Amino acid sequence: MTMNDTAVGAALTPGVSPRVQALVAEMTLDEKLAQLVGYWVDQGDEVVAPLSGEKVTTTAYTDATVHGLGHLTRVYGTRPVDPVERAEWLWGEQRRLQTETRLGIPALVHEECLTGFAAWQAATFPTPLAWGASFDPDAVELMASAIGRSMREVGVHQGLAPVLDVVRDARWGRVDECIAEDPYVVGTIGTAYVRGLQAAGVHATLKHFVGYSASRAGRNHAPVSAGRREMQDVFLPPFEMAVRDGGVRSIMNSYAEIDGVPVASDPELLTDLLRRRWGFDGTVVSDYFAVEFLRSMHGVAGSLGEAAQLALEAGIDVELPGPDAYPHLAERVASGALPEAVVDRAVARVLAEKEELGLLDADFSQPPTSIDLDDAEHRSLARRLAEESVVLLRNDGVLPLAPGRRIAVIGPNADSTDALMGCYSFANHVLAHHPGVPLGLSMPTVRDALTARFGDASYALGCEVEDADLSGMDAAVAAAREAEVAIVVVGDRAGLFGRGTVGEGNDADSLDLPGVQRQLVEAVVATGTPVVLVLLTGRPYALSWALDTADGPAAVLQAFFPGEEGAPALASLIAGDATPSGRLPVSLPRSAGSQPYSYLHPLLGGPSGVTSTDPTPVRPFGFGLSYTTFAREELRVDGVGAGESASVAEVRAGDAFTVTARVTNTGAVRGADVVQVYAHRAVASVTRPVAALAAYARVELEPGETAEVRLTVPASRLAYTDRAMRRVVEPGEVELRLGSSCASVDAAVPLRITGPVYELSVSDARVVDVEVRRG
Repeated sequence: MTMNDTAVGAALTPGVSPRVQALVAEMTLDEKLAQLVGYWVDQGDEVVAPLSGEKVTTTAYTDATVHGLGHLTRVYGTRPVDPVERAEWLWGEQRRLQTETRLGIPALVHEECLTGFAAWQAATFPTPLAWGASFDPDAVELMASAIGRSMREVGVHQGLAPVLDVVRDARWGRVDECIAEDPYVVGTIGTAYVRGLQAAGVHATLKHFVGYSASRAGRNHAPVSAGRREMQDVFLPPFEMAVRDGGVRSIMNSYAEIDGVPVASDPELLTDLLRRRWGFDGTVVSDYFAVEFLRSMHGVAGSLGEAAQLALEAGIDVELPGPDAYPHLAERVASGALPEAVVDRAVARVLAEKEELGLLDADFSQPPTSIDLDDAEHRSLARRLAEESVVLLRNDGVLPLAPGRRIAVIGPNADSTDALMGCYSFANHVLAHHPGVPLGLSMPTVRDALTARFGDASYALGCEVEDADLSGMDAAVAAAREAEVAIVVVGDRAGLFGRGTVGEGNDADSLDLPGVQRQLVEAVVATGTPVVLVLLTGRPYALSWALDTADGPAAVLQAFFPGEEGAPALASLIAGDATPSGRLPVSLPRSAGSQPYSYLHPLLGGPSGVTSTDPTPVRPFGFGLSYTTFAREELRVDGVGAGESASVAEVRAGDAFTVTARVTNTGAVRGADVVQVYAHRAVASVTRPVAALAAYARVELEPGETAEVRLTVPASRLAYTDRAMRRVVEPGEVELRLGSSCASVDAAVPLRITGPVYELSVSDARVVDVEVRRG
């Protein structure tokens, strides 16, 4: 450390109240360190988050909390517990901390909430890839608010979501936790989640800061070799948006080591960037066991005490899930290796968060006696997001399915509720360890929903998700031959650490459908019966065999783990009761060999005559079909349209410009278009992507209805990192393209950026203002 003790204690804790300052001054070192750790009361033999390396044992819970406690870890989300009974226990435990510790400070309770509050009987929403496919921040904000309401009702204060990692490699198992491969989509939708959760009184926690999704070969916890420019232009912007525009109150570090430096020990990221440059004044919590990993997995610390000091000095305030390393800080302070003021800095942040949440004055006398974690509002929002997020990838006219047709429902995901949920759903994350315990909420399978909508249907499993058993193929083929339409439901089964085909620790070296599912689909297609292929997955798969061949399925629907209302939503879309409106938040890869891949590639990242491989995706980012059609026209920039004037629209590098376009539903049914405006810059000081999303807007339109979409775009949306490693807007020529995906151009208008090079500051706007004018 370069600052003296007093400066260290005072720095980077702006706005701390006199009450918190007085508390810190009164505390003993043991009391301070107690506030910097969590305790996983129910961990026991549960295996919901296994620790690689040596497991550090802790003392009994009551002994460990004699000086107080910072966090209670997942008191609802570790095993199936009745919420009313558990709330009664929690209220009692908080009273004990208030009455039996010297300072009487309650614990902050945190839980997972990526696809809903991860607790038994709680609503399960679509996975984040589905949020991205919806291109609907408003719906995500409403969902997050409902999740937060449930959590606050049962005494939870902090949620470990959203995940703001930008997808770079479809092989990575945690793709199903991510929102998109575009940083702006990740940032806007992630920030909407933050606003919704925090409006309900629960602090959001951004994960995983930063660079985690760039792991080599898509392997979990693998090293990251991203350059500084890629970090600044791709991985950091979503976090900056959620900090500056969302006011997020907590951030969790990434497990990654970037160019040899583990993030958990990097003050340049956790302090200099996050706090000094961005002004973040909340708490930083460790990803589970990340502090210990500095010793056991990264090898930058020789002891738990060294690991704890590295993490604390870097800027990690709280060690989660339990007190493995931070208790050793007492020895570091006693030896003089660590100034106690560094501890004080973290303690002040933790107590300020508790004060902000009302914990320092909380009344725990009356726990809730009636709790509904899956009420009508949850159901309605789950259905809305599920319907909006399904992407129609192919349709030869078989969809929507006419009533009265004789159908067969086939496939390993057709009659499974697990197949509808992501890896951080309570069912797949926790309940899988408790066979025989009921799901705890109503969730029809796709087979159930199709039967309810279309009447009795024949059914055949065909094969399992993962194994190579072909014995069920004949029954599947027979069922298809007897039907007028076969609906084949395949894909993933989410889980963790080897239990499943996708999810944390379930990385892939192939992007073929797991097991023999492709063989099943092809066998059913070969019967000649029209096939509707439904994909329930947590990652995009290589599907050229299904999408780009004349003898493939008649229609293909992609659903990214659509949650508890996913099956009724799919049945509604198949029947035409609703119109598909999802757009791909990730490119559909051509093969595993094309990974890592992003649509944000420069010219040399695409196909060329100097290589025999072609990375062009089977379906591009932003792609999605509908049952209706849309005309996108009259693209203008600051009133100037293509070819309408000798002049070109101009904007100074530090200002904003306005893009307008008219969109008309030219079909016969109601539908939603996602207006997408991309920027193409042919010449710049550094290579630029062939196309980069500048703005988007989701627009619902009745048949024949027209809307003018008005997008006020700050020029900072066109910023990038120059050769001097500054985030700048450079003067020059930009082409703005309106299209239905990153690979299509319905209209294009030039824009000239004028003035000197403009270097971005933290005060610059980075979010597009969207206005839709109908009629």
